[in-house]
Amino acid sequence: MKIETLSGPLPQARYQRCSECDMLFTLPPLRGTESAYCPRCNARVEKGRDWSLTRLAIVAVTALLLMPFAFSEPLISIRLLGTRIDASLLEGVMLMTDQGSPLTGSMVLFCAVGAPLTLVLSLLYLYIGRRLGMNLRPVLLMLDRLKEWVMLDIYLVGMGVACIKVKEYADITPGPALAAYLAVMLLTILLLIHLNVEQLWARLYPQPQPPGTPDSLRLCLPCKFTGHPDARGRCPRCHVPMRPRRRHSLQKSWAALLAAMIFLLPANLLPISVIYANGQRMDDTIFSGVVSLATSGNIPIAGIVFIASVLVPFTKVIVLLVLLLSIHFRTQHSLKTRIRLLRLVTWIGRWSMLDLFVIALMMSLINRDQLLSFTMGPAAFYFGSAVFLTILAVHWLDSRLIWDAHATRNADYTD
Repeated sequence: MKIETLSGPLPQARYQRCSECDMLFTLPPLRGTESAYCPRCNARVEKGRDWSLTRLAIVAVTALLLMPFAFSEPLISIRLLGTRIDASLLEGVMLMTDQGSPLTGSMVLFCAVGAPLTLVLSLLYLYIGRRLGMNLRPVLLMLDRLKEWVMLDIYLVGMGVACIKVKEYADITPGPALAAYLAVMLLTILLLIHLNVEQLWARLYPQPQPPGTPDSLRLCLPCKFTGHPDARGRCPRCHVPMRPRRRHSLQKSWAALLAAMIFLLPANLLPISVIYANGQRMDDTIFSGVVSLATSGNIPIAGIVFIASVLVPFTKVIVLLVLLLSIHFRTQHSLKTRIRLLRLVTWIGRWSMLDLFVIALMMSLINRDQLLSFTMGPAAFYFGSAVFLTILAVHWLDSRLIWDAHATRNADYTD
């Protein structure tokens, strides 16, 4: 859909600043299936898919009822040395904690259980709270940040990788909770697709069109509201301080990125998994695990693990370095390319959690004391920390800073 840019007085139409490049444009009324995109950076500023809060609540209740069974009951089962072994999601997390790494177990628990559970409970809170007149702003602010942490689909891929690794030791059969897990995963994907946080803000906290000229309008980044701050400098809709740019964006992104780079060194040099077979210890780093999968004939799975665990983390580090340096040196070239790179690393970053999910499943499947056992290596904590830090570095980076150098150069040229 074509969007007009504002060059004169503010017309009697809906207005919006782009959250990625800060451009101000008019936005015509949209139908339920239409989406709107920024004319400069092509960022989506209005999502077409939109479900009512009632429909979202119904899907959330269905997922919530299935979650206890999907998370606690066996997802897959194997028969190893004449013994049946069941693996559930929570069991793998508990084994990680028992082996002295509660932080690593907490990472898996948050992405595979905590974030999906928070998603469905938040939608139910909105549905009930709207009728009771409760404050819904904190939940709406959290929903927009929660989407990238829901990783049930990645855990399913990890389940497939774990099955392929275990099949050389035992026979594998689906567990009774696998169907429930698939249902929960599909329901949460539906919620994420049809969850339109911007529309929820507009419905639950509608705001009048503010007076004034277009140049005086600001964007509230947390709730995407375009207008004027109140007397206390806050957004009138979400009550978050309304600042021209995200506070300490570069400092926080640099800190998270440098810490992630430090953690990636032991994550790739130390063993991430240890297998004891017939009294012999076999250590596997991330890369050696990929090589062993490839040499055993599982080249497609080795490719998936290589992309998720090796290529994606280092690509994110390189892209973030380029973006941060380009902002510091006020680079004028390839603005749209840099924005596309930022969107790419935002989307692919979550897939790096695949290795930790595989480890959690393998620990619950192969644990037969001295004859055959699978334990977590010291690299797991460093790798999980690096994944979390790179996700945070991308989230803290205000993409509008990329365009500020372009705006400054144009202003200097005009003067």
